[in-house]
Amino acid sequence: MTIDATPANRCQFYLNSLHSLLYFTPDLDENLAAHGVDDPMAGYFAARTAALGPVGPGAVTAVTNGFHHRLIAGHFPAVWERVAPAKVLAERLRAADTTLRRCLGEEIAEAPETAEAAELALRAAEGCERAGRPMYAAHADLPVPDQPHLALWHAATLLREYRGDGHFAVLTFAGLAGLDGLVSHSAGPGGMPRAFVMTKRGWTDEDWTAAEERLRNRGLLDAAGALTARGLELRAQVERDTDRLDAAPYAHLGAEGVARLTTLCRRLVTTAAGTGVFPAPLLPVFADA
Repeated sequence: MTIDATPANRCQFYLNSLHSLLYFTPDLDENLAAHGVDDPMAGYFAARTAALGPVGPGAVTAVTNGFHHRLIAGHFPAVWERVAPAKVLAERLRAADTTLRRCLGEEIAEAPETAEAAELALRAAEGCERAGRPMYAAHADLPVPDQPHLALWHAATLLREYRGDGHFAVLTFAGLAGLDGLVSHSAGPGGMPRAFVMTKRGWTDEDWTAAEERLRNRGLLDAAGALTARGLELRAQVERDTDRLDAAPYAHLGAEGVARLTTLCRRLVTTAAGTGVFPAPLLPVFADA
């Protein structure tokens, strides 16, 4: 995991890190367990997709992209029989409040600089378009929380999902939807370790082997399981196209606003990282940021 040096990508990295704090603490799991959702993956999928309403497993698989449909179908639509999407959204926001206050501290959560960051991030999100962006569009219909730290988390979520929608479209166009995208990423420099991919996404060793064979047949993977020159170029093109589709909010905010938002969010993420909330493999990334 690395930080791209371009201003927009660097800003997006810190915004995404703020959003992702929720998934590194027990708060969301505990809140949803009180409603009978005691499987962490069921809770994760419910929290990610609740803004779409009580969608079925097909829609969840489509908008989350990197998970086996079999895994998702084991949880949906049954999860909505335990807890309605509106309640999931309320519990998700309550968990974000608990997490941010713990990781940042009460004083920083309520500081003027946090309110400034929220204002800037929300202004960036004004540059996003709904068309072709189902996850962003669904979250854009949600109200902006009143409290600054939650408004910032909401804006970070909007910008994360906006980029994610674009990234999944690019992967699909490149023929790398689903597991093929994960295998090709894992095979490249700095890619996600295979063991990490296989822990929670529902894929089997046989699935992974089949994906490798598909990539070899396309000339993207060599016999040792590493990306070929063609594979490296395709992955680089995927990142370039993703960045292009993600440029609008940061162009709307402008260079000065992006720089200021990056500075503010970097301080918040660094503070959070100091509490040990992020897994050990990620700590060097934040230390070097």
